[in-house]
This record gives sequence, structure tokens and C-alpha cells, in this order.
Amino acid sequence: MKQTRTNFSTFAIMNLHFYKYQGAGNDFIMMDNRALLFPKNNQSLINKLCDRRFGIGADGLILLENSINYDFKMTYFNANGKEGTMCGNGGRCIVAFAKELNIIEISTTFEAIDGEHTATLKKGLISLKMMDIDTIEEFDNHTFLNTGSPHHIIFQSDIDTINIKDKGAKIRYGKPYFEEGANVNFVEQISDDAFKMRTYERGVEDETLACGTGATAVAIAANKTNKTTANSIKLKVLGGKLEVSFNVKNKIYTDVFLTGPAVKVFEGNITI
Repeated sequence: MKQTRTNFSTFAIMNLHFYKYQGAGNDFIMMDNRALLFPKNNQSLINKLCDRRFGIGADGLILLENSINYDFKMTYFNANGKEGTMCGNGGRCIVAFAKELNIIEISTTFEAIDGEHTATLKKGLISLKMMDIDTIEEFDNHTFLNTGSPHHIIFQSDIDTINIKDKGAKIRYGKPYFEEGANVNFVEQISDDAFKMRTYERGVEDETLACGTGATAVAIAANKTNKTTANSIKLKVLGGKLEVSFNVKNKIYTDVFLTGPAVKVFEGNITI
């Protein structure tokens, strides 16, 4: 009878130290991975850590890593365990985390999947510079643009009554996005320079309390479609308030800043 050899690595126990941060209710597991010990190719582990019943619970997991040319590198994973595109609130939270680790003081330049970002910390708020935007697609019923992550934006009234998970999923998986998907934002104007919004996030596959790249996309889309002439726009999200400012020249949106709170909730250890 042939003997089989047990792969004991399958049953390895990991002890992880983590931090939990939230930006306007968008919450993230933060880990200091400068020693490169975290198994970031383990999608099921990341998914389990983000699970709100069997793990720590979060919209995503973010690793702070060393960078050759910048203060640090941000590596972001969606709650489903897959590496994601840029996350604006996650970017603000990792800045607060870098401050906690004494890597930075009141300003920073770091790298993320979509390139270089600068940020400043002032009076409890973190202002994060986002990428320039030169391409905005306008359709009859929605606007589409990529602010580090792709966003489908619908302006309408009574967004409080919408079943975001159901309607958002249909758009996220529908034509032309399909499996790659897009984040879906439902937006209602409440004053000349203020909007409230609700977002279905791909990767989380549900509504989140806030979305930073979504807030950025909504503010730019509102200006582009002449719903406002303001270049500093307030966004009311389920988890609080965000603000997006920008300059416009030759139809290009530059000096785009996402501003809002980023708060440490707790830290701890988990054995998994």
C-alpha cells in the first residue's frame, strides 16, 4: 500500500498583528508588511480576515510596504482577497497609519497601484492628492470615469429608497463591464455645491459606507455635466462627510484632492 505524505504547511497557524482604520465608515485592516512576511498571494486568507463574522471584518486589507523612491508603498486588496485598484479612503487611512508608525509627520509622498500620491495631515483631516482626470464619458443616463478605479455614476432623486445591492450588482456585472466590473454610484444633489451619494463597490460586492475614488468621480462628474460650477464639492456619504476639490484647465481636472477623516479604531492580534 502506497503511503501518502501529509502536507503540514496546509495546517500552519499564523499569528498576525493588525490595525483597524476607517475613513468615513469605509473600514480597512492595516498591516505593517515592511518585512514582507504577510502571504499576500493567499486570497482565501485575506478574504477570511475581511469577513465580518469569521474574521476581523473590513471592506479591504491594506499592506504598508517599503518603497525605494517614496516614503512607503500601499498595496490594497478587496474584501474578496483579490488585489484591487486605487482606494481613496484606504489611501487616506494608510497615511494615518504611516503617521502611527512614525514613518511620516505632517506630509508624505507614497506609491500606490496607480502611481504617486501626496498627502497632508491637518486638524484631524487627511487631504490626499488623486490622479489627474482627462477622460470623462457622458451617456444619456449615466457618466463614466476612472479616478484610480472605474466608476459608473447616476444622478437621480430619492436615492435613500434604492436597493443599492440589487440595482448596483446588475449594473456592475452588466454590459459593458461584465466580470471586470465597475463601482456604481447613485447621487442626489442637495445644494449648489453638495451632493449625497451611495456606492456599490466591486470586490466588496455590496454597498459600503463611503468610497473615496467614488466621491472623487462624483464631484468631477457633477462639474463636468454642469450640475455645479463649484470646484470644491461636499459629499455626504452613509459614513460621514468627504470633500473633493480640483482645478480645471483645457478640460483636464488637476490638483484633485480628497479630504476627510481617517481614524484608528483599534489594533490587536489574530491567530488564523
